[in-house]
Amino acid sequence: MPFVNWLKRRLVVIAGILTLAYLLLPNVIVTVFSFNKPKGRFNYEWQRFSLDAWKQPCGVADMCGSLSISLQIAVWATIGATILGTMIAFALVRYRFRARGAVNSLIFLPMAMPEVVMAASLLTLFLNMGAQLGFMTILIAHIMFCLSFVVTAVKARVMSMDPRLEEAARDLYAGPVQTFLRVTLPIAAPGIAAGALLSFALSFDDFIITNFNAGSTVTFPMFVWGSAQRGTPVQINVIGTTMFLVAVLITLFSMFISNSRNKQKA
Repeated sequence: MPFVNWLKRRLVVIAGILTLAYLLLPNVIVTVFSFNKPKGRFNYEWQRFSLDAWKQPCGVADMCGSLSISLQIAVWATIGATILGTMIAFALVRYRFRARGAVNSLIFLPMAMPEVVMAASLLTLFLNMGAQLGFMTILIAHIMFCLSFVVTAVKARVMSMDPRLEEAARDLYAGPVQTFLRVTLPIAAPGIAAGALLSFALSFDDFIITNFNAGSTVTFPMFVWGSAQRGTPVQINVIGTTMFLVAVLITLFSMFISNSRNKQKA
């Protein structure tokens, strides 16, 4: 039974590869159909190979405009959520104050709450405040629901930090600012970066909360949803493929930096 023994030894690896292939299958389909030239309005059936969509990625009216809006919102939401989330995470881990337990629990509510409930609640809040729906209301909403994910990522990293490292820095006459910039921040950086990347992905991809609070502003997910009703241009696949490749390159670059640092330490 050599084959059975070989299969048992590599069962976990095979299961991991199959799971990864299943997860990446939609991205492969999107990439393949970005080179398609459909006869009708819908890019659902393969017709023939073409580079037209790659040569004119902004050939569809308003698509690149909506993409620009989504990128701007994602960047600003990431900055806002990362700064606020990092401060909240440090406060929850390092300080004791009244209602600390309640705040700790409330932080996780946006992660557990259905998006449609949060979207409707935010819409009610904005309407009662008399705010005009648009770019700013989307940005505020995105910061609010990204905040929990940043706090969770940074908090886990801060809790694993050894406080003796900061004490050693203070013993060596480092001031509070120097200690934070040269010791605390570099150690917490992986958690902060993870929270920031997760915030960017969630903000750029969000549709439900955005759709409730967008007004006349159209983001890229909203454009894709609207296009699906009347025809899906191939350029949508081009943008999706580009975003996927950028994410892969960022991941590979992060792995390369991490491996280089580990080799230097060794």
